[in-house]
Amino acid sequence: MVKRWLPWVLKGGISLGLISWVLSKIDPAAAWDQAKGMDIGLLLLAVGLMVAQILLGAVRWALVLRALSAPFHWVQTFSVYYIGVFFSIVLPGAVGGDAVRMWFARRNGLTLTTAVNSVALERAVTVFALVLLVCLSEPVLVMRLPDLPGIWVFPALLAVCVLGILTLAALDRLPQRWLRWRVMRALAVLAEDTRKLFFHPGFSLGTIVVALVGHANLSLVVYCLAVGLGLNVHVLDCLVLVPPVILIMTLPISIAGWGVRETAMVTAFSFVGLPASSTLVLSILFGMVSMLTALPGGLVFLMAGGRKMSEEELAAEAAENR
Repeated sequence: MVKRWLPWVLKGGISLGLISWVLSKIDPAAAWDQAKGMDIGLLLLAVGLMVAQILLGAVRWALVLRALSAPFHWVQTFSVYYIGVFFSIVLPGAVGGDAVRMWFARRNGLTLTTAVNSVALERAVTVFALVLLVCLSEPVLVMRLPDLPGIWVFPALLAVCVLGILTLAALDRLPQRWLRWRVMRALAVLAEDTRKLFFHPGFSLGTIVVALVGHANLSLVVYCLAVGLGLNVHVLDCLVLVPPVILIMTLPISIAGWGVRETAMVTAFSFVGLPASSTLVLSILFGMVSMLTALPGGLVFLMAGGRKMSEEELAAEAAENR
């Protein structure tokens, strides 16, 4: 019981603590008045773009599965991916959604190794493309904010990502005697799958491009919401400031990014003169749009056998307690 609830308590505490800290810096009444003036048309456009984001994520995973020669139909790919999106907002940290996606992928016919490796590599491509986008947009960021500190961080992080991918791809070059351990054999298969994806230009470039489009699309979601709130923000500001915020949100230290997103967004947009109260409203709206578009994944989960999954978990837990 402690193991089950401890992540919720810790990450929930971080989310509540960060949100409380941001709220202490603003006028809640003014923030609420601004939220009530949201343009409904632009809000609906943001929702539409977020739905497109889910489709882009499914396409990204489908490309990874194709690189691994996994026999997964498009409908299965979209359904399982959408289920993972749903659980990423109801479980503490994004990795919960990935674990559920692996479970359902295995249940729908993939081998356990392919299910785990495809999700892990899709996550790796997503993070790599995000860091790459930040680095590509950095000249624009420096031009608009010449005194911005720490501009070396993201190029260094990109180098770390490249080194990490190369390391993954070489894990099966380890001494053969190490392969007697199951975990080392699994890492050797992961190395082979990494080369199939990243060392094949047709697969790697296509997957990275889709990932880049997805990250840019999230920036457009924020821009639509900002314009709908009447904020004086340029589209370039969103294109260069939102990706670092999304990158920070990938850290599994809060529940669905709440608190971390608000703190990061308030900090980022303060560089372009946006008031903290306005940015907080923008961040909360972004989170609510994300939740709204992710919730139908719960229906997909039930239609795909979610009740049976719950029964199996309860049976396994009962057997463990005995």
